[in-house]
Amino acid sequence: MNASADLILFNGRITTLDRQAPEASALAIRDGRFVTVGDEREVMNLAGPETRRVDLKGRRVIPGLIDSHMHIIRGGLNYNMELRWDGVRSLADAMRMLKEQVDRTPAPQWVYVVGGFTEHQFAEKRLPTLNEINTVAPDTPVFILHLYDRALLNGAALRAVGYTKDTPNPPGGEIQRDAHGNPTGLLIAKPNATILYATLSKGPKLPPEYQKNSSRHFMREVNRLGVTGVIDAGGGFQNYPDDYQIIEELHREGQLTVRLAYNLFTQKPKEELNDFDSWAKQVKPGQGDDLYRHNGAGEMLVYSAADFEDFKVERPEMPPSMEADLEPVVRLLAQNRWPWRLHATYNETITGALDVFEKVNRDVPLEGLHWFIDHAETIDDRNIDRIAALGGGIAVKRYGNKAAERTPPIKRMLEAGVPVGAGTDATRVASYNPWVSLSWLVTGKTLGGLTLYPSANRLDRESALRLWTQANAWFSTEEGKKGQIKAGQLADLAVLSDDYFSIPEDAIQDITSVLTLLGGRPVHGDAEFKDLAPSLPPPMPDWAPVRAFGGYQQRRAGLEGDRKYAFAAACGCANNCGVHGHSHAGAWGSNPPTSDSRSFWGALGCSCWAF
Repeated sequence: MNASADLILFNGRITTLDRQAPEASALAIRDGRFVTVGDEREVMNLAGPETRRVDLKGRRVIPGLIDSHMHIIRGGLNYNMELRWDGVRSLADAMRMLKEQVDRTPAPQWVYVVGGFTEHQFAEKRLPTLNEINTVAPDTPVFILHLYDRALLNGAALRAVGYTKDTPNPPGGEIQRDAHGNPTGLLIAKPNATILYATLSKGPKLPPEYQKNSSRHFMREVNRLGVTGVIDAGGGFQNYPDDYQIIEELHREGQLTVRLAYNLFTQKPKEELNDFDSWAKQVKPGQGDDLYRHNGAGEMLVYSAADFEDFKVERPEMPPSMEADLEPVVRLLAQNRWPWRLHATYNETITGALDVFEKVNRDVPLEGLHWFIDHAETIDDRNIDRIAALGGGIAVKRYGNKAAERTPPIKRMLEAGVPVGAGTDATRVASYNPWVSLSWLVTGKTLGGLTLYPSANRLDRESALRLWTQANAWFSTEEGKKGQIKAGQLADLAVLSDDYFSIPEDAIQDITSVLTLLGGRPVHGDAEFKDLAPSLPPPMPDWAPVRAFGGYQQRRAGLEGDRKYAFAAACGCANNCGVHGHSHAGAWGSNPPTSDSRSFWGALGCSCWAF
């Protein structure tokens, strides 16, 4: 007789992404893995006296989402002290949030808005002016990062970082100045983002205890969106092993709520080969366990190959030394069987990189080595075929409507047999919300509502979901282990707030998870499942923006079939209206709040509405 299941979920609409059995109504989990997936009668045979049973009440279930490209380790260290404009739909709301956060932030702390938004998501279709920022924050330093192209600093932030009339422009960046030569507060990436990130690094950081709390809250935030796995792409000013101590401590304590495969990102121009040679003696790809494991090199391999994209300016010319710099690093990685990822947006950069990869391949075969190109925005058909011939992959992501004008040909990549995975590149550039990406893959529309992705290149809903689940297992060399709801695979899944396969296309971006399982363990619960997941300690410090505003700002907090309405999340209400998809009083049934209830919530400080 089979051993009893630990957990059974039943009465659901389960999308397995297993082509042999694509749909199910129930599943059983034991020891962190799926043991049976099928109909309720079959699955209930595994119920024992200790088995926990959860009625899904007809909700849609999908495999846990996997982000092929996120900077979650670095992002977690900073999440609690960042004001996120992700999902905010008007500049007026964003500036109200900024003003409220300035008022509660004690000296000498800064207010950071570090990526995750674009001016095109705002109804006003513009960024705030420096005068507007200085008006709401005359004394508290404010740093606002917009994509890879610019940062806005108020006067207090300029004073804090020490930028004056005598400060020279750094290589690859510009400190914009007024007619008298004084810095205005606008920093421009020309053509790379080094000036933006170097300036950001001058600000205060959270102490280790707070960074640990912050990382837990950020993981729970992505759990809320159905994410159970992330391939971490390292990042600038994220040094190994120093900046990995917090995440490794959480791992040892059993507090990780996402599976992390991490890549190592070189930090030293002209010393990249030494970095990777040293790291190759410390850690090997695959070292770790199913929750935390090393994944290889990148996305920075050598600085001369970095073509950080800013689609508002011409493509940067790569240094003549690019291929000569890149070859010894790639050769070292191939010899040590280290997979790698390379940030390469422009086809010209990809061409030079592939020249190197092909040369190395003649001496050290790359077969079976899961290397891939990140972004590949302007890749041509020839280079797609070259990647396929070498056994490489392409990880695509979206941020901002200017980037969307230069979209990669995903269907062409798939037809060529290239492994393709989807991700966000959060948090300093794009939002971490996977449903924004899924919406774009299906609809071709940006958050600003523009249709920029050609219909011939869009994907059906199942194909798009596969790029966020099963396909992404290739990029961490974990095929067959996760990404499907299938017997033997890790029991990671998300029960959705709305049915991804039947709701209108425009509503895809608003989906959240009402129950997220990692290895069969609840790591997030909402609505009727809110009591299943353990609670977190409050965000630290007590002035943390996440305490007032939460994370991604939902347009609504709809549960399938009952038309809940959310307050505009940017209202900054102390009662967290709209935060994490919660309402003050639960469901309102089929009608929005009355004028009496508006007055009631207004008395609580809620001044904006999204009805």
